[in-house]
Amino acid sequence: MTVRTVRRSMLCLSLVLTGASSAYAQTGISTETVAAPTQPNTITLQTAEKADREVWHPSDNGRYAVRNVTRPTLTVFQPVGKPSPASVIIAPGGAFLGLEMDKEGWEVARWFANHGVTAFVLKYRTLSTPPDQKVFVAELDKMISGQKAAFAPPAETPAEALADGIAALRHVRANAAQFGIDPKRVGFMGFSAGGFLTRSVVEKGGADRPDFAAPIYPNMAAMTVPADAPPMFVAIAADDFLLAREKGLPLLDSYRAAGKSIEFHLFSSGGHGFGAGPAGSPEEGWLDLMYRWMRTQGLLATEKK
Repeated sequence: MTVRTVRRSMLCLSLVLTGASSAYAQTGISTETVAAPTQPNTITLQTAEKADREVWHPSDNGRYAVRNVTRPTLTVFQPVGKPSPASVIIAPGGAFLGLEMDKEGWEVARWFANHGVTAFVLKYRTLSTPPDQKVFVAELDKMISGQKAAFAPPAETPAEALADGIAALRHVRANAAQFGIDPKRVGFMGFSAGGFLTRSVVEKGGADRPDFAAPIYPNMAAMTVPADAPPMFVAIAADDFLLAREKGLPLLDSYRAAGKSIEFHLFSSGGHGFGAGPAGSPEEGWLDLMYRWMRTQGLLATEKK
């Protein structure tokens, strides 16, 4: 991931500046912290480390973001109304330096639960950053301005995040009966860095690969497509920097060259980090498109495959 990638991804974690304030640095990320919110129906994964180093801070519109995650978890959102047999694990983004838990996690999970799909928000491990929020933001400002900083983004999905993604898939399938879902219809989706992780669990997940995948505004470079790659849904805006840095559509080309099923939605604008899609925007309603895709893939039918 480039510095530019971090800048855009971390801004998705930030409060949008509405005026000059000493509480916010040039990135727009708050220099203040908040207490961890209540997270009911949350399971700690086996990959968890002993020490909990989480730092929570405000995101835009009163949302929550977290960094220094060392104890990965799954938060379960049970379906409302008639449940479908499908489920989806959701990985928020944040350049692997933090996680946009609300905007790219809980809000999306509630949407799926309200449409009968059991959703699991994955809080996966992130890179170590300074525990003091003011120091963290100052170092992030250095990095964005091209100066040497105390941390740097990874070029690919870190091993710890990949291990957490695979652990999440294993846990959901092992407990499918308890959740009332089909262990052969477990999907994985992610935003930005979470989209990188989604690609990684497809490429490197082996027998634990998801049954369907949805990287949203992900790394659009070509990928190694395994012989048993699942159907994939991709959505991104035309003015997203992750798309602009590629020549053509390498991700789609590699999937198509492998003869695998892929559906692609390119929105006229929206930039990077549109989340569930703001009302009135070109990307509004993209979750409905994904839900329809899931139906046409046979993932929502109550009869057995």
